[in-house]
Amino acid sequence: MLMCREATRLMSLKLDKKLTFRERTALRVHLAMCGACRACMRQFDLLHSVGSRHPAAPTQPGEDHHGA
Repeated sequence: MLMCREATRLMSLKLDKKLTFRERTALRVHLAMCGACRACMRQFDLLHSVGSRHPAAPTQPGEDHHGA
């Protein structure tokens, strides 16, 4: 059984690469039993969705990240 810390690590990893069958299964079982991690997964999915629709604007050399 996964602990929440490992489950959140897998949630994050899942955004960047395909999880193994064992990882997907363990995460799915954990999410079925842990409401806090289900809420966390929804937040990860929302942030990933919003982030992929609004990519960061490229910065010019010497320009700080705040556009000042």
